[in-house]
Amino acid sequence: MDILLIQPPALKPAEPPLGLAVLLAHLRAQGLRAEALDANLGATLYLLDPDRLAALAGPEPDTSTRRALRHLPGSLALLRSPRGGASFARYETAVRYLNRLLALWGGPGGGERLTLGDYQHDTLSPFDPGDLERLGRGEARTLFSDYFRDEVLPRVEASRPKIVALSVNYLHQALPAFELAGMLRRVLPEATLVAGGGLVTSWQEPLRRLDLRLEPFDRIVFGPGESPLGALASGHAGEDYFLEDSASIGFAPDFSFAVLGDYLSPEPVLPLSASRGCYWKRCLFCPEAAAPVHPYAATRPEDFPDLLLLLAAEHGVRHFHLTDNAVPVNVLRGMAARSEELRGLSWHGFVRFEDAFEDPGFFGRLAESGCRMLQLGLESGSQTVLDRLGKGIRLEAAARILTNLREAGIAAYVYIMLGTPGEREADAERTLAFLEEHADRIGFLNLSIMNLPRSSGLLDNPELYGISDWAEIDEANPLRLYREFSSVDGWDRAAARRFLDRRLLGSPVVRAIVNRTPPLFTSNHAFFFGGGAV
Repeated sequence: MDILLIQPPALKPAEPPLGLAVLLAHLRAQGLRAEALDANLGATLYLLDPDRLAALAGPEPDTSTRRALRHLPGSLALLRSPRGGASFARYETAVRYLNRLLALWGGPGGGERLTLGDYQHDTLSPFDPGDLERLGRGEARTLFSDYFRDEVLPRVEASRPKIVALSVNYLHQALPAFELAGMLRRVLPEATLVAGGGLVTSWQEPLRRLDLRLEPFDRIVFGPGESPLGALASGHAGEDYFLEDSASIGFAPDFSFAVLGDYLSPEPVLPLSASRGCYWKRCLFCPEAAAPVHPYAATRPEDFPDLLLLLAAEHGVRHFHLTDNAVPVNVLRGMAARSEELRGLSWHGFVRFEDAFEDPGFFGRLAESGCRMLQLGLESGSQTVLDRLGKGIRLEAAARILTNLREAGIAAYVYIMLGTPGEREADAERTLAFLEEHADRIGFLNLSIMNLPRSSGLLDNPELYGISDWAEIDEANPLRLYREFSSVDGWDRAAARRFLDRRLLGSPVVRAIVNRTPPLFTSNHAFFFGGGAV
């Protein structure tokens, strides 16, 4: 084998990884012998094995663990069946049972915490190169060690790949990825180990500035991996440790490695993207504005409906998750124009509040093309905050767009972010007022507190944005993605958190929206349960 692509744990095991599928299609089109392995799904199923869980629980488990063990087979079956989307109460119970069982892997001291959507370690930091190297050298372990040893290493050894590339996109993948890379190094000393993905690309500035080498990886890829991996496999990559080349960006995926029925989803869902990067890139709170993970590129609008239809026929699926930062408006227009052909499919994804959406008929045509839910980053109900952050949103337009979505029968999944620099309590109250006033048009809510990206444009003129002080990146954790900061008037993250907990979640109408959001799987499964709004 020329290249083996691996998705390390721990992510939501709801759908196959799009990044691996796109890379696999590109590499195979070049004539390379390539395969892909979703070790994230594999780890979840390994850790949910009833015999292993029973051994962990011991002879006298507590009542909640005993009940979860008894319902384990039924819970897995429910989340893989349309029955899971038919009853929110049964779905919620099944998720709670599985999460309770995964929590057993934290060990007696509880030093590790695993859920269906997250993984954390109390003593090892993904921001500390020393901790990452200790995992790579085998001097530290994670709860995934046995799975890697029992399941992943034998498969990799059998295929003897020349190159093994790990896709590391989120913080909770970092520690397991470095442990797995170290284990691979010891059993395949001749193989070239490569790390890439969104998280690795977000480390580009400190890695280059400090000339850091992340052992045990032989090469690091920043940005799209198609060209660098192809060049590496063909011997044309040169000797540079850091590889970066966006000459070739693919959109058509190859999901042949995925057994769709194994994923935890009421019906199979395929991820797909019409674009990479962000076409707006002006939101000052967003890492994409300061240090884009991908250069912006988009597929041709007329080609995208054909890709949906092809994948639907090839895999027998009808649900698609569009993973774009924001689906381009011209792509949406192209799908609306082909609504008759796309009828019977179902899709959801992120969009911006765009002028085109103020046309009352636009969403009706989009609904006919299969649109079930749209995710929209409103962030704030204060026009002052929106203008300061460069969102490019007018609240009165956002209200009309939410109305149009409701009229078309498309669920609105709205994202709110408190604690942005310069925000005051009065701004947060305006956000609460907007949500309460438009609650009948909001299907689901994501409420969060802002993290300040290390290279945020807000720091170019901190006084203008109400930032009185900010922390330098700790030399012991040079890979840290965010900075602590203080606001001029004292309205900080802690104050925003108190407002979220007491005022936002204290509102009966806001709490009702939050309560109908699927636990842990959130937007991945929300569209199965309709919009909730009336």
